[in-house]
Amino acid sequence: MRAKHCQACQHCVRRYDHHCPWIENCVGERNHPLFVVYLAVQLAVLLWALQVAWSGLDFELSWLWFQHNLLLLLSFFIIVIFTIVVSLLLVSHLYLVSCNATTWEFMSRHRISYLKQCKEENPFDQGIFHNLWRFFCACRLVSWENLYFQGDGDTV
Repeated sequence: MRAKHCQACQHCVRRYDHHCPWIENCVGERNHPLFVVYLAVQLAVLLWALQVAWSGLDFELSWLWFQHNLLLLLSFFIIVIFTIVVSLLLVSHLYLVSCNATTWEFMSRHRISYLKQCKEENPFDQGIFHNLWRFFCACRLVSWENLYFQGDGDTV
């Protein structure tokens, strides 16, 4: 349960989240927390680069200034775009972690056999604090092969 075969790298991944082209690897149960940390570090570096690029700009509006600072301005806008993208990725992954959901489950719920017939929105959600604790602090693998029971005795 929650495992998926990745077509890109030809591996079966436990608690499959997605295949990331940036790291050229699948993100799953064993490396998902490291991926979130990677996004946080990447965001910190981008914010630092944004501050460095901003400090280099001396807003003297003249054509000569624009010619000399064109590369710095272009760099600044590229860094802004990457900062927005990485921020959105980090926020979306933190949201999914807090719900104990994966990107694959969130995007393809209608195609996943164990979620199609599920009455609950997310049967794996155990509350935000417990989900975050399990994701970031628990160092053991979860046995997803066990069936999850709903309140009325139906299995997921």
